[in-house]
Amino acid sequence: MLTCHESCDSLNLDGSSKLSTKDQGTYGYAQKMRASMTYAFGKLHGLGNMHWHESKAGDGTMVGNPSTSVEVSSFMCLLRRHKVQAGKVANSARAITSMSHEILFKLHHYNHLCENWTIQAYQPGGRKPAGGLGTSKNLDCWGVAFLHMLQFDEVLKIQVHDLHVEKNWVVLYLPFQKTHQNGDIKPFYLWVLPSDEAHICPARALAAWLQESKLTTGYLFQKVVSGDRIAEANSPMSSEQFLELFWNNLLNINIDPAPYGTHSFRQGGCQYLHVERRWHLRRICEWGGWSTEFTNMTIVKYLISSNDDPAEPREHFFNPNQRPTIKCRQCGRCCSCA
Repeated sequence: MLTCHESCDSLNLDGSSKLSTKDQGTYGYAQKMRASMTYAFGKLHGLGNMHWHESKAGDGTMVGNPSTSVEVSSFMCLLRRHKVQAGKVANSARAITSMSHEILFKLHHYNHLCENWTIQAYQPGGRKPAGGLGTSKNLDCWGVAFLHMLQFDEVLKIQVHDLHVEKNWVVLYLPFQKTHQNGDIKPFYLWVLPSDEAHICPARALAAWLQESKLTTGYLFQKVVSGDRIAEANSPMSSEQFLELFWNNLLNINIDPAPYGTHSFRQGGCQYLHVERRWHLRRICEWGGWSTEFTNMTIVKYLISSNDDPAEPREHFFNPNQRPTIKCRQCGRCCSCA
């Protein structure tokens, strides 16, 4: 904890301020240091994840993981408060929520315009922004990440042979998932969504991408190089390249890309399933392959974030004259509380 304090806090132990010229680690860096300590004490030294406390023997012996002690937790809360006061805590990526579906719809419409979707003949020596291949891949990546709540390093590792067409759906067998690093990854079943949700339908996007790219083997999302071509080497697109494509795509429809990141789809998909599909938490966790042990309530971070768009304007919370919302296909209601 002293190392973390020395590296990241703007105050000395006596409460005085450190010199502004001294480099300070971010709050995120402090979180990583604590996670490393938790792993070292828990796994390497065999202390487990039980909180740090005095043993029942009453002889003053402390047991458990020191990194999970009340003192360390209090320090992390205090550190975050200092970082917030100094304006040095970055907001998490804004979720692509139900209020943001208009953004995805606009992107879907813009990318399917003939001049943006059609792949032009390659002209050596010329450079142009990603067209058909780039926009199709953009749609495909976000559809898979959004509806299946995947991280982008998981999406970008998918290969063509991981997709299997069976009956009325496509089955996706993930080669890697962060929450199941020891195997036992459950498959995802991709159904064709209704036409009014075509902009978030991964089955439609996958079909379009495979048709345009002509891929039969290798990584599903390979790099797109100059001339709107797939790179010759079988190398996956990096998350940085996708994010650049996505941000440029947002600029095309006059949306500020700054609040959004690759994590926006994972978080937004979680909110979509809970708010619009009305899935209960256990079903969401089962679909995403997440733990159902709600001890740390990680899922709440996906459902509620101060950086997300509000579901409705605050001034309309008690407005008796609110217009009906779009009819819910799950329950059939169209009132504002549906």
